[in-house]
Amino acid sequence: MNLLEILRFAVRGLTANKLRSALTTLGITIGVAAVILLVAVGNGASAAIAASIQGLGTNVVNVSPLRGGQGAGARPLTVQDAHALVDPVGAPDVKAASPVVNTTATATYGQTSYSIPTVAGTEPAYFTTTNRAIADGALFTDEDVASARKVVVLGPTTAQSLFGTADAAVGKNVLLNSIQFTVLGVLQAKGSTGLQNADDVAVAPLSAVQNSLSGYGSLNQIAVQAGSADSVALAQAEITAILDARHGIRAGATPDYQIQNSEQLLATRTSATQTFTVLLAAVAAISLLVGGIGVTNIMLVTVTERIREIGIRKAIGAPRSAILGQFLAEATMLSLFGGLLGVVIGVVGSQFTVAGITPVVVPSSIALAFAVSALIGLFFGSFPANRAAKLRPIDALRHE
Repeated sequence: MNLLEILRFAVRGLTANKLRSALTTLGITIGVAAVILLVAVGNGASAAIAASIQGLGTNVVNVSPLRGGQGAGARPLTVQDAHALVDPVGAPDVKAASPVVNTTATATYGQTSYSIPTVAGTEPAYFTTTNRAIADGALFTDEDVASARKVVVLGPTTAQSLFGTADAAVGKNVLLNSIQFTVLGVLQAKGSTGLQNADDVAVAPLSAVQNSLSGYGSLNQIAVQAGSADSVALAQAEITAILDARHGIRAGATPDYQIQNSEQLLATRTSATQTFTVLLAAVAAISLLVGGIGVTNIMLVTVTERIREIGIRKAIGAPRSAILGQFLAEATMLSLFGGLLGVVIGVVGSQFTVAGITPVVVPSSIALAFAVSALIGLFFGSFPANRAAKLRPIDALRHE
């Protein structure tokens, strides 16, 4: 019996019970689709994070408090620390430094209330340092900071949530935790990483935020702009020297702050995202394994139902290889069909936004998932196929 005849018998065997064949492929379909879609979501999250962090600029350095540093002697980051970093003599590679206090607030305009996840209190240099441009209206000034004026610049998502359209925000008065602020402007959109929406923010003068919303505690961050991308390492060394001196950090001791540039931040977040993606893919791969077990069970049932057919074929001269090949072909065709359908579903599903993330399909994941589905058919179909091929004609014909 040649290959074409084996395939013809396999197709006839599968189409004899279409519903069972369709249900058998379901587990493989779900597993392949899940692998492709989850890997695409993870890859999309990594791409979004990269775009978000790179959007800050390649010469941005972030200084933040480090929990546990220096134990009870740890000092908070202060506005004076931020201003001390802008020193043409001690830190010639630092172009600007902006103190940042982050808090949350409930914004109210008329009958509309909205919880803003990030309200940043800072200074005007922050907008240049973090590469945030104004889309409508104006930014606040150093005079606003000095006078603690209650003015605010909104992200486009925040403005739209409060006013319906971002264009209607400028000049309006809003209440932040029941305290009135005047909207000076709306920032240009930067997009969302799926983990954090950079457009759902409000930025106000540091003094106004500390007076009215956050209190006078430690800074959450000092955003530092190096002179250029090539001088980031020098700027970090200068920042370390200045802060060590101001915080009394001895040589070899653990500092009470940490410094990260955009490349380090990108590497950290990307690594975390990739780890999460691997875990998701592993969970999806389990469904492939379950699908393979389903193939085994169904093929065993098929062999049992067709014992007399196998006996007749062997009695009239069908070799063991023909029986083995037929049932292996059936199992593999089921897996391949399920894999192909899973690829289609996974690719189509990747065209939609998932949890704010635009999936990015990875061709290698498609090839791998499809190849695994074929191997599952061969591996999990081999046991029932081998069982069918080993049947003695006389025993098969006696089977009731």
